[in-house]
Amino acid sequence: MSGRMYGADSYWEEPERMLRLIIGVAAGYVLGAKAGRARYEQISKTTRAVAASPVTRKLVQVSRQKLSDRLNTQPRLEPMEPIDERTTVLVPQDQLRR
Repeated sequence: MSGRMYGADSYWEEPERMLRLIIGVAAGYVLGAKAGRARYEQISKTTRAVAASPVTRKLVQVSRQKLSDRLNTQPRLEPMEPIDERTTVLVPQDQLRR
């Protein structure tokens, strides 16, 4: 066998390759940070505007209610017959005769 290794471990065995990788990662980080800050601010501003929108809030409210209704294990109750002003008999919706 030769002294040369192949595979994941061999990459880290050669100091030149590791140094090139570290320099590449550092350069990418620095360049991305300079160009990325403006883009980050743009995305952040848009996200806040969408989240604060009345349309988005209504959509979230309706979606939560629909999800809650579907996940609810309790039967939906409907009034069947009022007994007096303060008391009404409730029955599950699927058992209500109309």
